[in-house]
Amino acid sequence: MGDQGPRAGLLVPLLALLSWAAGLGAAEETVSRIPADKLLVITVATKENDGFHRFMNSAKYFNYTVKVLGQGQEWRGGDGIGSIGGGQKVRLMKEAMEHYASQEDLVILFTECFDVLFAGGPQEVLKKFQKTNHKIVFAADGLLWPDKRLADKYPVVHIGKRYLNSGGFIGYAPYINRLVQLWNLQDNDDDQLFYTKVYIDPVKREAFNITLDHKCKIFQALNGATDEVVLKFENGKSRVKNTFYETLPVAINGKGPTKILLNYFGNYVPNSWTQENGCALCDFDTIDLSTVDVHPKVTIGVFIEQPTPFLPRFLDLLLTLDYPKEALQLFIHNKEVYHEKDIKAFVDKAKHEISTIKIVGPEEKLSQAEARNMGMDFCRQDDKCDYYFSVDADVVLTNPRTLKILIEQNRKIIAPLVTRHGKLWSNFWGALSPDGYYARSEDYVDIVQGTRVGIWNVPYMANVYLIQGKTLRSEMNERNYFVRDKLDPDMALCRNARETGVFMYISNRHEFGRLLSTANYNTSHLNNDLWQIFENPMDWKEKYINRDYSKIFTENIAEQPCPDVFWFPIFSERACDELVQEMEHYGKWSGGKHHDSRISGGYENVPTDDIHMKQIDLEHVWLHFIREFIAPVTLKVFAGYYTKGFAMLNFVVKYSPERQRSLRPHHDASTFTINIALNNVGVDFQGGGCKFIRYNCSIESPRKGWSFMHPGRLTHLHEGLPVKNGTRYIAVSFIDP
Repeated sequence: MGDQGPRAGLLVPLLALLSWAAGLGAAEETVSRIPADKLLVITVATKENDGFHRFMNSAKYFNYTVKVLGQGQEWRGGDGIGSIGGGQKVRLMKEAMEHYASQEDLVILFTECFDVLFAGGPQEVLKKFQKTNHKIVFAADGLLWPDKRLADKYPVVHIGKRYLNSGGFIGYAPYINRLVQLWNLQDNDDDQLFYTKVYIDPVKREAFNITLDHKCKIFQALNGATDEVVLKFENGKSRVKNTFYETLPVAINGKGPTKILLNYFGNYVPNSWTQENGCALCDFDTIDLSTVDVHPKVTIGVFIEQPTPFLPRFLDLLLTLDYPKEALQLFIHNKEVYHEKDIKAFVDKAKHEISTIKIVGPEEKLSQAEARNMGMDFCRQDDKCDYYFSVDADVVLTNPRTLKILIEQNRKIIAPLVTRHGKLWSNFWGALSPDGYYARSEDYVDIVQGTRVGIWNVPYMANVYLIQGKTLRSEMNERNYFVRDKLDPDMALCRNARETGVFMYISNRHEFGRLLSTANYNTSHLNNDLWQIFENPMDWKEKYINRDYSKIFTENIAEQPCPDVFWFPIFSERACDELVQEMEHYGKWSGGKHHDSRISGGYENVPTDDIHMKQIDLEHVWLHFIREFIAPVTLKVFAGYYTKGFAMLNFVVKYSPERQRSLRPHHDASTFTINIALNNVGVDFQGGGCKFIRYNCSIESPRKGWSFMHPGRLTHLHEGLPVKNGTRYIAVSFIDP
């Protein structure tokens, strides 16, 4: 018969409660999901800029149906940032919603567009909207705008954001229509204040069944919430996550000071870049120059604003760009008298290939901003100028296809990534500090090091960039873009571009080149680049080290003309010439005298007519050269010997019949010696060479830029063979004395 005790009495209401809960669950399950085609996105855009196109592309990615209001109309809704206004958006909504007022099954999602992107699709939006059980849901904000006096009138919220944000809302069409029909104000009145007053009125709030998206499930306003949101990669997708509420918002709004953060998110969302697939948009809307009959006309603006190492090579690289020279014109601003000889030499070559070259020299006394404005105007005022390519003299463009690659990406402003060799210093910033200066973005190192490859929307770029000519004549038609408050010219350009709504991109899809360091460039010498081995080691190597040097290790080209005497290429012709020039410019040759105050003890047993590297302040460079380029060769040819790379005596010797024509047999005070030929036998001099007496082995035809390496003490007694005519120069180091 069962238990009829007290527990049975409790069981009846419990079963009833469970039955009710089950019924409620079943009822919830029977609520039909709204079809995706019943969602209409409405936005207002009286103009189209980069932000608008990004919004539309994100909507297209998720197959949203979007209706754009106000196209082609004049904007009369106020100045925007930091000011009230926006009423024109409500008025346009009021007019548009009359067409949808009777469609009870239609859901309207209104959102701003210039600073918004979608991170999820219509089904996700509709599911989240239905779960609110309200007819209208507004975005929520932690900041109250525009009237802080209304704070106490807001309903209390225990968890989540309390205040209304009119940048996004969703609701059933009849309810949205009834709401916007209340508007009876002017276009420049404030839309957010209008919606706020409806929401804080308890009667109206209940009548319209309005709530806020307190936990940012649908809408995420970034302003005031930057510490809440992170970029998340999961299951091959990129999303913005609110870590405070553990939600994945669908519409991300980055108005005002958070536009830069929105741009950062836009590099990844919606799936613009993922860890699995890389860059999805890099080949979107590109140009194929291989299919055009006539290449776009490009103005190259060259800016030499300080003494710059390796400038002749920088200029020569411009002529190696893989681009039809008839489609190029040059604007060159040179601020430095020091470089006028380099500019003249370049123009003498370039004028045969490029028909239009405009030079503005130091005599004009232009500021950087004035010069850069002038260069930009050189393109802006020429209707046939399709692109403006600005290049600073500290940029080494090693990729001849750089210009073509940038044009084919088809962005309004795009820069190639260039970095300082071996450093994280580059020509872009991934983020800005609150005062507008450098801040490191989460992805900066990955972009610089090439771990993440793509086209990146950035807030600041400098040194080298390409701008479309039509952009200069439309959005950027102001003629003073490089002046803004007390900012330097590049920062002024970038801030002005950002506020104009023009996106700036950096590409690291290719290896483009590098940045020189100019900070410690000393111009007190004759050939100042010789001293750049520390500041710009890659460029020093390219200019001064023999092109065949690496073959010593890969192709075993070092020769052995005498026992334990090795012969290999080390210096370029340019290195030999400049070193000789420096010594002759200094001019204080020792005369080959035994008494020599430059060395310890003041007496040289086997003197040469020489100048020490120390005398021209080159010894620190020379010792570094020995460690970097001689030591690896030593280890290869004298297997098992590890040199310290130190030398007490480093000097250039001058042999001539008039002063000193030969050198008697001797041992060097070294473990090993290098002897580099600095000019050409048979051209600059006759005779000369070196004889190793024990082995009766002579080398009478030393090659310019090649070095002998031989043991110094005990085994390799040697002599300098007589020069018959002309002048012979050699560079000598006694290594590991």
